[in-house]
Amino acid sequence: MPTAPHEYGLLIDGKWETPDGATRFETLNPSTGEAVGSFVQGSARDADRAIGSAHRSFRAWRETPAPKRGEILLEVARLMKRSKEELGRTVTREMGKVIAEGLGEVQESIDFIEYMAGEGRRLFGETVPSELRSKFCLTVRQPKGVVVCISPWNFPTSIPNWKIAAALITGNTVVFKPASATAKCGAEVVKLYEEGGVPPGVLNFVTGSGGVVGNALIEDPRVRTVSFTGGVDTGREVYVRGARGLKMVHLELGGKNPVILMEDADLSLALEGVLFGAFGTAGQRCTATSRLIVHTKVHDEFVGRLTDRLRRFPVGDPLDPATAMGPVASADQERKVLDYIAIGEKDSTLQFGGHKLTGGAYDRGHFIEPTVFETHHGSRISKEEIFGPVLSVIRVADYAEAVRVANDVEYGLSSAIYTRDVNRAFRAIDDLEAGITYINAPTIGAEVQLPFGGVKNTGNGGREAGSVAIEEFTEIKSVFVDFSSKLQRAQIDSETAE
Repeated sequence: MPTAPHEYGLLIDGKWETPDGATRFETLNPSTGEAVGSFVQGSARDADRAIGSAHRSFRAWRETPAPKRGEILLEVARLMKRSKEELGRTVTREMGKVIAEGLGEVQESIDFIEYMAGEGRRLFGETVPSELRSKFCLTVRQPKGVVVCISPWNFPTSIPNWKIAAALITGNTVVFKPASATAKCGAEVVKLYEEGGVPPGVLNFVTGSGGVVGNALIEDPRVRTVSFTGGVDTGREVYVRGARGLKMVHLELGGKNPVILMEDADLSLALEGVLFGAFGTAGQRCTATSRLIVHTKVHDEFVGRLTDRLRRFPVGDPLDPATAMGPVASADQERKVLDYIAIGEKDSTLQFGGHKLTGGAYDRGHFIEPTVFETHHGSRISKEEIFGPVLSVIRVADYAEAVRVANDVEYGLSSAIYTRDVNRAFRAIDDLEAGITYINAPTIGAEVQLPFGGVKNTGNGGREAGSVAIEEFTEIKSVFVDFSSKLQRAQIDSETAE
């Protein structure tokens, strides 16, 4: 008989609690259907109390020296290293990505927290010359106040850490709402921050639906910044609700990411990249390779190689190191992907896969074959984000057509080109409409020291990670220090007297 899942509460003002009369929901292992954790279905009142806790804690945390805040983050990173194996398995059990990717996600979290800890001794401003004598001009960064972080289920530890660590190092207090499907990963991350020394009330954790808890968090006037990663439709709603309160709303949304394969590409290298980019995390990355734009001269050979490899591509238990692809994350995801496969079968040619896997252990989970369609630019599967293990292959005649096809979608997150021509590679850097471009590598694999984000409907212009990660969580203050001991009027006085 399976054991009851561990029950988690809400973290408000440094105390884990289950409010009287609260109902609960469970997260499920997408490989087996077993319950992973039990969580509070939070209310608008819970959101209000969490914001109140963050609001009361803000001044003391803001006044904590930034290097000291960095020391706390370093301790969190140390604790996460100690817990890496356990937390990586939790990611795999709750979300479904293979164990190597689960561990890799935790390592990315560690890397980013360490990187942000260093910002505690930077948080750079500028010094600039004044047009007047005996006057000093500079800028400083200041925290915004209470920050709401809302994260998705596909990267249930790294994306929360991108948001939380950047918000905390800059002196903000946080209310964190994880995706309900991966709430255990979120809770375990928060527990590490708590153990690492983040003071009570500085980081609060509330679970529940977006329509109740999420809206209450976004609309509260005490919240000054909302950081959201998720789908485009939900992102628009978050943006509108936040805009009513003139809040800073940072959105990281979808992608329909192309790999361009030119006639001079290293096909063996490209094959490994396309397999990882399209079917890593079962295609459930906003940066997943969902379109393969192939020069006609190498199209037939490459598609043949690709389908041959997929016949030997192991799909199954994500905790087994030999597995290349695990399940999609939920029954809802399974329905959505299968619906898109049915759409593709109407106007495109199915080259491989296209079915739900059944029999034996497959019957307990949400397993779909890696799927490849031969399609034309403009079909629904070539332009809409599927967020599953479905790759659209589009044949093109030359580089110009490849770029036109790559850019002609509503998204602009990641892009890639495989070519041996250095001139063409540098042209692609300039020509591709995306926030990220890879040369001779797949569309996935971002590193924490570079900005992450995109253009068009991928977001609203901001970036996470890298040195710019602190920008969404800080205000710039311009400071003028006049030590002339007299009134000086900029743009008016022309005197040159001492």
